[in-house]
Amino acid sequence: MAYQRKRDKDIRCPLEYGMELFGGKWNSRIICVLATLGTLRYSELRKEMGNITDAVLASTLKGLIANGIVLRKSYDEIPPRVEYSLSEKGQSVVPILQSICQWAGLFYKEDTGTTMVQCQKCDHRGKTTE
Repeated sequence: MAYQRKRDKDIRCPLEYGMELFGGKWNSRIICVLATLGTLRYSELRKEMGNITDAVLASTLKGLIANGIVLRKSYDEIPPRVEYSLSEKGQSVVPILQSICQWAGLFYKEDTGTTMVQCQKCDHRGKTTE
């Protein structure tokens, strides 16, 4: 039996729709990884994601695919091969995420040494308000 929400989502403005699509820890990471590295197989994507579980990665990918952000291409081969990439809709959100990253970099100063390689593309470090 599939999970069903008790209530429908209560999205009242376009910003809430956008945050639903690309907000959250894993959605934005997947988008950034695919934007930087291009088409990846599941195992390659999982390796780049760090400490994500298979269940969470599969579920998050399913949601991104359903919303038209990520494309899933399956090849009829033995062994089976599946690749993930950003759709045109997914690519269009990358500059927005980069802007959010740059803005957040002005205020988030903690340097844990665990910054994702893909974050370097946003160039959020070294930006200051003057």
